[in-house]
Amino acid sequence: MTTTQDAITAAERCTPEYRRDPHAVYARLREAAPVCPMRPPHGNETYLITRYEDARAALSDPRLSKDMYGAMDAYRRIFGDSSVALDDNMLNSDPPKHTRLRKLANSAFTPRRVEALRPRVQDIVEELLDECPAREPFDLLPAFAFPLPIIVICELLGVPPQERSRMQYLSTTVAQTGFSEESRRAQQKAEEDLHAYFTDLIAAKRDRPGDDLMSALTQVRDNDGGLTENELVSTAFLLMFAGHKTTAYLIGNAVHHLLSHPAQLRAVRENPELVGPAVEEVLRYDGSVESSTFRYATEDLEYAGTRIPKGALVQIALSSANRDPLKFDAPDEFDVKRPGSQNAHLGFGHGNHYCLGAPLARLEMQLALTGLFGRFPRMTLADPAGGARWMEVPFPAFRGLAELPVVLDPAG
Repeated sequence: MTTTQDAITAAERCTPEYRRDPHAVYARLREAAPVCPMRPPHGNETYLITRYEDARAALSDPRLSKDMYGAMDAYRRIFGDSSVALDDNMLNSDPPKHTRLRKLANSAFTPRRVEALRPRVQDIVEELLDECPAREPFDLLPAFAFPLPIIVICELLGVPPQERSRMQYLSTTVAQTGFSEESRRAQQKAEEDLHAYFTDLIAAKRDRPGDDLMSALTQVRDNDGGLTENELVSTAFLLMFAGHKTTAYLIGNAVHHLLSHPAQLRAVRENPELVGPAVEEVLRYDGSVESSTFRYATEDLEYAGTRIPKGALVQIALSSANRDPLKFDAPDEFDVKRPGSQNAHLGFGHGNHYCLGAPLARLEMQLALTGLFGRFPRMTLADPAGGARWMEVPFPAFRGLAELPVVLDPAG
C-alpha cells in the first residue's frame, strides 16, 4: 500500500514510475492532499493543486501572479539567467502588460484566420506522409508529429525553410534540460542562440518585410512602440516554442491512445465527425501540457483548506484536474463520444492565459489524425505489447512520448 507521502515524493522527484503513470499519483493526491506542499529539485517552496474546481479557480486567480519580475530570485533559480531575456512575454506577465502583449499577437490566431490556413496545413500533412515508409516500422514523432507543427509555425512567423530544423533543435534543448550543470550549460547556450537568431530575423524583416506574422509584429513595434525590442524577440520565441512542442506531443499522445483503444479508433473511422470530439477527449484524457507554467502567491491565500503563504510557487496539475471524478464521469475511460457538454477540460488552460494558439492546435490535430487514419486505415503500433515509453523530465511541464514506433500499412 503506497502512502500519500510516496505520492508527494514521486511528484517532487519525477521518478520513472511517476512519469510512466502520473495519473495514479494524482488520484492519491486528489483524495488525500489536493493542495500538496512540495519541495521540488529547484528547492523553492511549491504547492501542487490537483482537483478540477481548485485548478480552474487558480488559473484565473489574480493573487497568483505570472509576472516573473515579481519573483525574479525564484525564477532565476529555476530557469537560469539566460531565460530572462527570452521569457519577457505575455506568458510571464500580468495585466496590463499581458493585455497589451496578447492583443498584438491575437489577430493572427482568430478562428477565421486559422481556418484560412486549412489548405496549407492539409498539404503539409500529405507531404510528410508521402515521405514516411508504409510497410516498415518507424518512429512517427520525428517523421510526422514534430515536423508538422514546426513547419506551420515557421511559415506563420516567416522563418526560412532551411532554418526550421535548427529552430526545432534549439527549442527542444531549452525544454528538455534538467538541473545538472551540463544541462544548465546546454540550456543557456540554446537560449542565447535563439535570442541571437530572432534578433537577426527581426532585422531581416525590417529590411525585407514579408506576408508573415514576424513582419507584422516588427512593423507594429516600429510604428507605434507597441512593444519593446526585447518583448518582440521574446514574443517570437514564445510563439515558436509554444506553437510546436505542445501540438507535436499532443499528436503523439492522440495516435498512441487511439491505436491502444481499437473500439474508439473504429468509431472515429466510421464517423469522421467524431475527430473533433476525439481531439477534445485526448486533451482531457492525456493532454500534452501536464502542468501550468510559473505562478507565485502575491499574498497569503487558501485553497481546499490549505494555506499557501505569500511568495510560494503554485503548480496547477492540469492532467490531474482533467481526471477528477468530482467533475467528469468515468474520468479514467478514453471515450471519443463523450459529449462536449461533459468535457470542459483545462487542456488549454483557463482565464486570461487561455492558450492563444488553441484554434491552430485543434486544426492541426484534426487534419493530422484525419490524414493519418484516412490514408492508412490499418495503421498499428509496431510493438503493441511493448508498452509506451514516456519522456522523463525534471519537472512535469509536458506530457509526451519519448518515441512512437508504428507501421502504417502492415502486410495483410
